[in-house]
Amino acid sequence: MWDHYYAKRNGMIAGMTGDRTEQVLWRLQHGNIEGISPKLAIVMIGQNNGPFNTGEEIGAGVTAIVQLLREKLPATKVLVLAIFPRGEKPTPERAVLAKANEIASKLADGKHVFYLDVNHLFLRTDGSIRASLMPDFEHPNEEGHRVWAAAIEPKVAELMGDAPTAEMPAKPKAKGEAAPAQ
Repeated sequence: MWDHYYAKRNGMIAGMTGDRTEQVLWRLQHGNIEGISPKLAIVMIGQNNGPFNTGEEIGAGVTAIVQLLREKLPATKVLVLAIFPRGEKPTPERAVLAKANEIASKLADGKHVFYLDVNHLFLRTDGSIRASLMPDFEHPNEEGHRVWAAAIEPKVAELMGDAPTAEMPAKPKAKGEAAPAQ
């Protein structure tokens, strides 16, 4: 996925497994973005805060990150992505993340900061997460990453000022392999 969509754009990943908003904020304040001037920063953070913080606290963390990016990288556009839901079925924690997303969506100004929510692609009509895209109901698998990257690509290309990359085809199933459970 990375090679298909982002390598040609000289992308970099600044997130780490298990990150919470406060850890990302600390790294941004302590040199993580020194000496770079990207056209676009894509921000999706807060899911790991879900068990520990309120939606308002998570939203404040996302807001602080976006404000710091705008301060330190004024020429960089920021695309804030809605925090993925977690847990197979709707839970109170999902409501916390939804509140954080509501707060984050208000950061969009249509000039420097943009917001995109593609969570519907990972959910069934009853609100449960599609196991074929997030088998652990939290992290996208390879197919989930393909769906995610394809969904954000038009906005990424627009904000980068380049042509959208054609959607990466789904990986063919091996002969005799059953379709993944939905």
